Amino acid sequence: MSEVITIGLDIAKNVFHAHGADAGGQMIFSRRLTRAKLLDFFAAQPACLVAMEACGGAHHWARQLTQFGHSVRLIPPAYVKPFVKRQKNDAVDAEAICEAAQRPGMRFVAVKTEEQQASGMVFRTRDLMVRQRTQLINALRGHLAEYGWIAPKGKMHMNLLAGLLDDDEMASTLPPAARAMLKVMTNHLERIDEQIADLDREIARRAREDDTARRLMTIPGIGPVTAAAILSLAPPIETFAKGRDFAAWLGLTPLQHSTGGKPKLGSISKMGDRTIRRLLIICGSSMVRQACRFGAPAGSWLESMLARKPRMLVSVALANKMARIVWALLTRHEDFKAPALVAA
Repeated sequence: MSEVITIGLDIAKNVFHAHGADAGGQMIFSRRLTRAKLLDFFAAQPACLVAMEACGGAHHWARQLTQFGHSVRLIPPAYVKPFVKRQKNDAVDAEAICEAAQRPGMRFVAVKTEEQQASGMVFRTRDLMVRQRTQLINALRGHLAEYGWIAPKGKMHMNLLAGLLDDDEMASTLPPAARAMLKVMTNHLERIDEQIADLDREIARRAREDDTARRLMTIPGIGPVTAAAILSLAPPIETFAKGRDFAAWLGLTPLQHSTGGKPKLGSISKMGDRTIRRLLIICGSSMVRQACRFGAPAGSWLESMLARKPRMLVSVALANKMARIVWALLTRHEDFKAPALVAA
C-alpha cells in the first residue's frame, strides 16, 4: 500500500473529513471524523503534510497537529475553490484542499501562536467597540432629529446632546418614554468610550514595551495603534520577498484586469488584512491633511504627488509607501531615516 504523503482536512465544529493521498496524488483514504476522534486519528498517522483552509479554528488545529510531528499548511479558501469538482460536500472539499496543497506555486498562511492571536483580539475587540459606538451615535442623532434636536456631525458633539438631555427644562419637551430610552443609550455610550480608552492604553503599553514597535513608530505618521497592529496581525515579515509583496498582501496595490498585452489597472484590491490597511490609510490621510494645511517639504515626494493627484489618491499611495517602508525596517532591523531632499 502506498504511503500517505498529504492529508487534506476539511474542518468544522463537530464533523471533519480527511482525504489522504500518496506522492502521485492518488487517494489512499477518505474518512469522516468526529471532533472527539480527530486527534487520535492523526496521532496514529505517520508524519506527513496536513493541509487545511485558513478559517475559524484552523490555527488551533494546526498547533495541535504539529505536536504529532506533522507539517501543517494553511491555505486561503479562495485558493482552494478552483480545485472543487462539481458537488459541494465535506469529502469533495477535503480532496480539493489536498490537491491544492500539492501545487508547487501554492501560497500558504503562517500559523499563529496563541499569544499572536491574543494580541490580535485586542484590535478586533477595539474595532467592535468602535462600530457599536458609531451605531449608538447614529441612533441617538436619528431619534433626536425626530423631535427637532440637531447637532453637528462628529463624536465630540454628542456631549452637547447628552447635556441637553440632562437639562430638565429642555428634556421636558420630550415624551417620558423617549427620554428614558435616550438616557439608556447615552449611558451605554459613556461606558463604551471608557472601554475604548482602556483598550487604547493597553495597545500603547504593548507598543512601548516592544523594541520592534518602537522602531516602527519612528516612521512619520505611524503611532502605537498602527505599530502594534502590524506586529500582531501581519504574518512574519520573512514571508514576503520584497516590500511590494507586503503592500500587495495588504490590498494597497491596484486591482489588475489585463489581457492581450494591454495592462488595465483599477482601484486598490482591498485584499489581505483590513485592519492594517485601514490604519495605514488613516496614517496617510493625516499626513496629507497636515501637508495641505502647513505645506509639504519642498522637493519631497509628497509635494510632487499633491501637485498633480487628488488628496484621497495620495493618501492611499502614501499608505502603500508606508507598507514598503515597514517591510524594509523590519527586514533590516533599523530605524527610519528620512530621505535627503532634492535641492531646487
